[in-house]
Amino acid sequence: MAENDQYQLESLAQRLGELLIERTWSLVTAESCTGGWIAQTATAISGSSAWFDRGFVTYSNRAKMEVLGVAESSLLNYGAVSVEVAREMAYGALTTAGVEIAVSVTGIAGPDGGTADKPVGTVCFGWCTKNSDPVSRVVCFDGDRRSIRAQTVAVAFDGLLELAGAVATP
Repeated sequence: MAENDQYQLESLAQRLGELLIERTWSLVTAESCTGGWIAQTATAISGSSAWFDRGFVTYSNRAKMEVLGVAESSLLNYGAVSVEVAREMAYGALTTAGVEIAVSVTGIAGPDGGTADKPVGTVCFGWCTKNSDPVSRVVCFDGDRRSIRAQTVAVAFDGLLELAGAVATP
């Protein structure tokens, strides 16, 4: 992603913030491979305190279990980079924060850590609202570490926009 892509990410965050304000919803993030970049992008928007509640950076498996309630069995059976863990991260963040919408990301940004089954660039996403079951998606991005992480942030916001826009106002 080019240098001006942070502005594009912030544009997505701005649109999300406007939608969440309309709904009187707040957002929580649960991030692993992005290390807080989603939260940083959200809070780069002036007035984001009206719709951004908090972010969890749970890089280690221990943090995922202790902070978000991810089951140890999920980590052992599926691995940290899995849709199962991404869904549990999103749900755990949502319930811990007591807000209306959550996103989670867990992946392999590289350049190390990839396997044949989960190559570098594999990222698992989880999204949920207080009125819906968590949904997840796996994407395999190309590029270097920074590019993979930036693309992850963009997809996270796109998914939030889709979910918040698709859910009927309570």
